[in-house]
Amino acid sequence: MQTAEIQRRWLSFFGDRGHTVVPSASLVSDDPTLLFTVAGMVPFIPYLTDLVPAPYPRATSVQKCIRTNDIEEVGKTPRHGTFFQMNGNFSFGDYFKEQAIAYAWELLTSSEADGGLGFQEKDLWVTVYKDDDEAVRFWKQTAGLPDERIQRLGEDSNYWSTGQPGPAGPCSEIFFDRGPQYGADGGPATDDDRYVEIWNLVFMQYLIDDVRSKTDFRIVSELPKKNIDTGMGMERVAFLKQGVENMYEIDQVRPVLDMASELSGRRYGADHDDDVRMRVIADHIRSSLMLMSDGVAPSNEGRGYILRRLLRRSIRAMRLLGVDAPTFDALFAASRDAMKAQYPEVGHDYDRISRLALGEEETFLRTLASGTTILDTAVEKTKSTGSAQIPGDVAFQLHDTFGFPIELTLEMAEEAGLSVDRDAFGRLMSEQRARAKADAKSKKSARAGLSVYGDFRAKGETVFTGYELLETETTVLGLIVDGHPVQSAGPGQIAEVIVAETALYPESGGQDADQGRIVGNGFDLEVLDVQRPVKGLVSHTVQVTTGEVAVGDSATTVVDPLYRHSAAQAHSATHVIHAALRQVLGPQAHQSGSYNKAGYMRLDFGWNQALSPATRTEIEDIANRAVRDNLEVTTRILSLDEAKAQGAMALFGEKYGDRVRMVDIGGPWSRELCAGTHVGRSSEIGLINVIGESSVGSTNRRIESLVGLDAFADLAAERAIVSQLTSTLKTPREQLPDRIAELVANLKAAERRIAQYEASALATRVPALVQSAHTLGSVRAVIEDLGRLNSADDLRGLVTSVRERLGAEAAVVALAATVNDKPAVIVATNDAARSTGVKAGPLAKGAAAVLGGGGGGRDDLAQGGGSDASAIGAALESVASQLRG
Repeated sequence: MQTAEIQRRWLSFFGDRGHTVVPSASLVSDDPTLLFTVAGMVPFIPYLTDLVPAPYPRATSVQKCIRTNDIEEVGKTPRHGTFFQMNGNFSFGDYFKEQAIAYAWELLTSSEADGGLGFQEKDLWVTVYKDDDEAVRFWKQTAGLPDERIQRLGEDSNYWSTGQPGPAGPCSEIFFDRGPQYGADGGPATDDDRYVEIWNLVFMQYLIDDVRSKTDFRIVSELPKKNIDTGMGMERVAFLKQGVENMYEIDQVRPVLDMASELSGRRYGADHDDDVRMRVIADHIRSSLMLMSDGVAPSNEGRGYILRRLLRRSIRAMRLLGVDAPTFDALFAASRDAMKAQYPEVGHDYDRISRLALGEEETFLRTLASGTTILDTAVEKTKSTGSAQIPGDVAFQLHDTFGFPIELTLEMAEEAGLSVDRDAFGRLMSEQRARAKADAKSKKSARAGLSVYGDFRAKGETVFTGYELLETETTVLGLIVDGHPVQSAGPGQIAEVIVAETALYPESGGQDADQGRIVGNGFDLEVLDVQRPVKGLVSHTVQVTTGEVAVGDSATTVVDPLYRHSAAQAHSATHVIHAALRQVLGPQAHQSGSYNKAGYMRLDFGWNQALSPATRTEIEDIANRAVRDNLEVTTRILSLDEAKAQGAMALFGEKYGDRVRMVDIGGPWSRELCAGTHVGRSSEIGLINVIGESSVGSTNRRIESLVGLDAFADLAAERAIVSQLTSTLKTPREQLPDRIAELVANLKAAERRIAQYEASALATRVPALVQSAHTLGSVRAVIEDLGRLNSADDLRGLVTSVRERLGAEAAVVALAATVNDKPAVIVATNDAARSTGVKAGPLAKGAAAVLGGGGGGRDDLAQGGGSDASAIGAALESVASQLRG
């Protein structure tokens, strides 16, 4: 049974039983505490936790998911995958435990001819929470399961919660027995690969608090409205129904594995280590394909870093299979062909995805060369010291800075006959994980904070009137101070205000929040920020300037009209620049992010090389001609399918409902889905002045522009500078570039002559310094303060010249100077001095300590510095004292 057929049967089964079929949400989660959608229930969390009223009593979905916490297990077990699909059915206060169990058993055990999945009842086991007698009773009644195939387990296995105060409850898991050839008898409690978990039913029935750990909390009460959240693992069911050994061999994954086998010339099934590598490649390529189809681009942070790690692990695995040449072109094409039937978007957007992947592969292959140089240096240094172990900090640097997986460093070290200090590497990795965990914990606490909005959201959605109005009369529904609901707020206080209607635009879609005020009888509130903390609810952060505002008061939201107009100019300019980019560069230059506020806009787009000055000028020219042409700006509310059919572009990762707002500028010339505010005609934008274009990753660029009066002010400032230059240089404007180039060339020539004169002058000081040599301890020493010098390089040159002139007799040179108002000291020793035990590093370090700084270096040459130039004499005396000793 193909994966797409399992999906069809699932959605058909639950759709026929009154469940609303909900399309998969993006892999990019809109939950602020999550990078990705990690489970099928994530898009439904606001409904399950009653933060947002559920729009339907029951739902079903096949949700795309990404998890990377078990990435090291990928390829080694039959069921660990980075990208996976979770089939879910959900009830929001509708049916509960008995019906959920009945649905699961019916779908699993009904024959394929009757639309079921055709599992044999004798092969299925279930686990329940140890105290859930009710679930045991329903399993016996519904499925007729004997006691020995119903196993009771504890909180760590069969109890669900978010890890925060709120809803929780027991769960029941369904397992498939693969047979004695796969492991020991004894059921799921053995935790053996023989028993594959295929379905988890969560019975959300309690309210908990005082949460000390996953298994340590207090049950407060039963929930007034009980929910069902279930998840069936698509890949696990697929590999069981397709009669293959693991999820990497199912129809959606195996083609990539086979391509890796073909490219490497290694046969799958011939070698365990090679098999694991091919499975890693198959999983990671598919996962990367799906992430990029949802708008994630490789980068050094957040989601982009995870994607980059997956891509680089794939390259490493191909390298370990003996392939050093680029392979992504073939591997991604194989994954596209395997996935596009179920996810057509990967085919439609493949040009962009392929460009991202190939660009990242090319970059990392270059990075491998750079990292290899660093590793080679470390190998050489390690061998020179007589050690057989590369330091852990080198391995960590390669991992953290260059993206080298530790396995690659180990392999390359082994080729050089060395090992790696894994303990030190492990400590550094643990420290990094601890920092990440602390960051994740702080983000997790943000979810707990969202619960304060639940009661307000239950009163309905905030109505946004700002498209038509700049002022709206409304009612204060709630006030929040320091995260807690209050009844009133007085002068000087910062508070969040929830109202029924608002004309103030909340930050979203790349557009900054409106500025304005909220006023009422006896109070005036300055609006500091406007946000959507939960879907459908707008919160205004305000400072009470006069009076006191209370829940229930009548109020008027007032938008600052000048700020709104400037923000609308910038947002419309963003669309215009995007259209101009696509006209010049082609449709692959797709927007990947934006930000705009009054007078300014920036737009990130997929591209892997800098734009030439001529290209930038052309884009700016097209944009301003669109402004000049006074194109009509129109908005329409359509279904998402209608908008896409008309060619509307959607921003990757953005969440869209069934009804969307489509913004046209000049008809189809610029047609995008957008909830932002816009001008009425393009001429109202005023002026677009492109001020910058830069890289934001190997496959993304950023273009920045000033808009309207801000653009004019910037050009006026440039005009003033040009006017001043023409006056000062007595040169016409059109000749300025040549005149400035001439002056720069003359300046460089003068600097070279001055440097030559200074070098000659310094050289004349060498004989006198040599003559000053005197015996200290076992060496001849030159110790002098040279006063002020232009650079440390000059000081170093003098030190080495004097050392050479002192001959073969044991000698030390310690010279100090003030360089850029900072003291510096450099110490040099010759071979004879070092043979007596005199080393430059300790001498420089001791002198630098006197100067209030630090220093050190090699045995033959070292330097130090500090902050106290008045201590130079004492610092040099410390060198002399060490030599006497």
